[in-house]
Amino acid sequence: MTSTLRTDVLRIEGAADPVATLPILHGISTYTAQGVGIDDEMRHNLAYGAPHSLLPYTRQDGYDRVRSTRELPTAVLENELLTATFLPGYGGRLWSLVHRPTGRELLHRNPVLQPANLALRDAWLAGGVEWNLGTTGHWPLTCEPLHAARVTADDGTPVLRMFAFERLRRLVLRMDAWLPVGSPALYVHVEVHNPSSEETPVYWWSNIAVPQTAHSRVLAPACHAFHCDYVSDLRRLEFPHLGGEDRSYPGRVTRAADYFLDLPAGERRWITALDETGAGLFQTSTDRLRGRKLFCWGTGTGGKHWQEWLSGPDSAYLEIQAGLARTQLEHLPMPAGATWSWTEAYGMLQMDPEAAHGQWHDATTSAAAALEQLLPPAELELAQAAAASFGPPDEMLSDGSGWAALEIEAGRLPASPLLPFGAPGPDQEPWRELLSAGVLPISDPPATPVTGPHWRERLEQSARDWHALHHLGLVRLADGDRDGARKAWEHSLAERRTPWALRGLAFLSSDPQEAADLMTEAHRLAPELRELTVEVLDALLRAGRPKAALTLIEALPESARDHGRMRLAEAQAAHACGDDDRVRRLLAEGIRVDNMREGEVSLDTLWLAVHPGRPVPAQYDFRMAEG
Repeated sequence: MTSTLRTDVLRIEGAADPVATLPILHGISTYTAQGVGIDDEMRHNLAYGAPHSLLPYTRQDGYDRVRSTRELPTAVLENELLTATFLPGYGGRLWSLVHRPTGRELLHRNPVLQPANLALRDAWLAGGVEWNLGTTGHWPLTCEPLHAARVTADDGTPVLRMFAFERLRRLVLRMDAWLPVGSPALYVHVEVHNPSSEETPVYWWSNIAVPQTAHSRVLAPACHAFHCDYVSDLRRLEFPHLGGEDRSYPGRVTRAADYFLDLPAGERRWITALDETGAGLFQTSTDRLRGRKLFCWGTGTGGKHWQEWLSGPDSAYLEIQAGLARTQLEHLPMPAGATWSWTEAYGMLQMDPEAAHGQWHDATTSAAAALEQLLPPAELELAQAAAASFGPPDEMLSDGSGWAALEIEAGRLPASPLLPFGAPGPDQEPWRELLSAGVLPISDPPATPVTGPHWRERLEQSARDWHALHHLGLVRLADGDRDGARKAWEHSLAERRTPWALRGLAFLSSDPQEAADLMTEAHRLAPELRELTVEVLDALLRAGRPKAALTLIEALPESARDHGRMRLAEAQAAHACGDDDRVRRLLAEGIRVDNMREGEVSLDTLWLAVHPGRPVPAQYDFRMAEG
């Protein structure tokens, strides 16, 4: 009987890693719910904690859909019953969980590595188990490396430790995963620490993708759910029967939807997705991880297209999820200096198929009993206690970013032997110079952004040149100080006209014409930067200047015009100018937008505008709220 941890390589057809360039200036919207069944606690959490911007992160949209063979480093835990494969280079994602006696893959193991625009920074991957910390949405580190290390438990069991510093909320994340000898469950202990002297809004969801067929059934101990279908207001309804459909069978549901299952107080926290034989993945946790969710893409054309877009043909999947709050639209207040922890368990549940597919109450009761027999709650509590004694790493397996090391040097994060964050890297060097010499060195393009009160304080004292003033504008914006950001960028432009400060002022402008003028100048200063070109075209279209957009597009090199976003902008501008023949030609030739945003309806709207009454072709149908 053994338990092992080894490194390996995953060979997979995949696109190139996304490139991060422009700072993300916008934040996220606060969700205001007026629906049925929203209590005061949820209403408060829905209104609380939305960040002013997603700074200091930059956008990750420099990917395409051209795939080649990739070799990705993995960390593999294994015992007699399970093999768990993690990708430390992609947010520590649990990529695969195989039940060894049957050879069954319990997760949706994506056959391709294909980024798509679903995360806070754009790039996101479907499949496996994704860990989400920070703010509502797929987290900023989903396509970034975490630090990974080997740890040994007191009983000799090997432990995979992955850890990171999440820069938006300034939280320290530690995850310990292990497979005890003979255990039917993979344990994942999560610890989140708020080193700040102030309360911080916190969000966490474990996002679990599993295979879907028409017979897949999701069970959890709830008879109500908060329902969101991207059209209606969030509201609490009976579950699983809604609108004549049994929503516990997501492969039979027409429209994409979220079902945040309302687990009653005192119930064990668990969720499972079972096939027609009564077998499938279970997830359970200690009580702090309160919420559970079912997400389905729906059986309509748009939902099917999204699944093929993310995973290729014949790769239908659904998601079961677990989070700190009852819904993913909420943030929770985490006190200054607090540490929150919980333990999750993943494995295969097998139960009588007739019971699994019987009446809802009977099915959930039977599933709870099967889980109780397989993994009693006491085992989770023992795992939670064991994790508290895990010591420092024996060996580093891979490195993450140098941002935590920079914060340690700045005296804003305590160093710990449990989390050896290593040394700062090239991205951190300009900020180390600010620490040591008191002046941020000039670079063009600008240094990678930072945020935080101590960095703002240093920039407020020292910013004199265009580059430092640009960064002062960014840290002020991150704090919600829009007037201060505007002044800093105006001062930066007085020192030197740069596309970076012009872009910032355009973002702050409430006048679409002024914003378009600023973005046009920014484009003239950096005509080769595709992300900026996309933004200036958007600004011109918002300002009602489609002819100017077409003039700009026609001046681009042919290689730039062939990019999907440029072709889409050309078609939109042509339609606004009344040249629908041009739009139809572009659509007939093909417009493929590699970073089509979840919920974006630009292509199907454009098709219907110039082909009234004709069905939207599958390749242009990304609608999540229609068939």
